[in-house]
Amino acid sequence: MFLNSRTESKELLKFRSLNARSTLSTKEKKHYLHLEKGYQGEVMFDQLTAKLENDLYILNGLYLEYNNAACQIDSLIISEETIYPFEIKNFEGDYLYELERFYFLPAKEEIKNPLDQLKRSNSLLRPLLKKQGINLPVEGSVTFVNPGFTLYQAPLNEPIISPTQLHQLMKKLNKTSSKLNGRHKKLADQLLAMHLVESPYAWKPIYTYGKLKKGILCPRCYSFMISIGDKKLVCSKCGCEESVDSGVLRSVKEHKLLFPDLKITTIGVHEWCRVVGSTKVVRRILFENFTASGYGRWFYFE
Repeated sequence: MFLNSRTESKELLKFRSLNARSTLSTKEKKHYLHLEKGYQGEVMFDQLTAKLENDLYILNGLYLEYNNAACQIDSLIISEETIYPFEIKNFEGDYLYELERFYFLPAKEEIKNPLDQLKRSNSLLRPLLKKQGINLPVEGSVTFVNPGFTLYQAPLNEPIISPTQLHQLMKKLNKTSSKLNGRHKKLADQLLAMHLVESPYAWKPIYTYGKLKKGILCPRCYSFMISIGDKKLVCSKCGCEESVDSGVLRSVKEHKLLFPDLKITTIGVHEWCRVVGSTKVVRRILFENFTASGYGRWFYFE
């Protein structure tokens, strides 16, 4: 049913790393926490849709661009007769809807209207589907997944799904008559092929190699790990354990994400990981998992 797996965006992965390795500004920190909370909400929605038993295609985390317009679709469900794009929100606390605007209470601080984001997705999807010869209706919804969310004066005429309506939504999707065929699969494949690797809206933070703290981050809580001998790493905060090989490989992946133009070398990875005592250990891991290129001082892995 899931045609692609949900993964953290490059933007979130970068900010997660920078949050651990540097001091983010107040604005950057707020943005980072927003990304983390948003991803957690999407995972919560996935846990619900994973239980669906109907004949459906589910596409997660789509970034699409068409006719010089771009949009993000958190979750897209294709049924036999309807396309359902979902704008997923993990808002928590009390909110107010008034005069087509959303406010966070009690300060009545205006926030971006998620209905506008949904309209953007719908307006891009409809002509895209028409071009592909698909004449299915698009029924999008803004879906609030956090049980601690309340929206006062929620409009009855807008496509808003509250946390208490999620069970009813899944029941509806399961009961909807749906038998997919080749044209549905072709549509799903075309949308996946159009998916952009990185959101055009992604915030590109500014950072330098020299100002980032070095070390291997814990895969669970993102604190720094310490080494126990040459084969084992332990998180100094949560106690998570991991092999040195696994920790080094994760760190190389993180290094490539943050600095895609830097060559992967034994000395560079040893400096980046820091807690691995021997360059021989780093060299062995790189030789076993990457392809060696170049020679002498230009020797690197790819």
